[in-house]
Amino acid sequence: MNTAAAITALFDKTPRRHNADNVKEINSIIAEYEDLLMHIEGLNAFYENGISPFFDHVEEVKAAVKKSNDNKASKKNKDDYFDNASVALKDSMQSLLLFYGDGKRTV
Repeated sequence: MNTAAAITALFDKTPRRHNADNVKEINSIIAEYEDLLMHIEGLNAFYENGISPFFDHVEEVKAAVKKSNDNKASKKNKDDYFDNASVALKDSMQSLLLFYGDGKRTV
């Protein structure tokens, strides 16, 4: 599977509803996404220089997922945190697809 297809596959399977299984699923997706980011970063200087905002987005998503799993948070807050994390992750993936292009950009 090429990189763009792998990003699209992760996008398509990113859950939107908060529950214990979806927390595990989104954490797995985040790990795969980070692996893809590292792969893209290693392609050339263009990607290496432009990839850091995507890693920042991942950290924000991780923080929101963690908050969605906080036992002290209300169900509504957990749902909101998870939904925000899911949307932010999908937005990041869409932006990455535009940035990545065909994987051969150098300028």
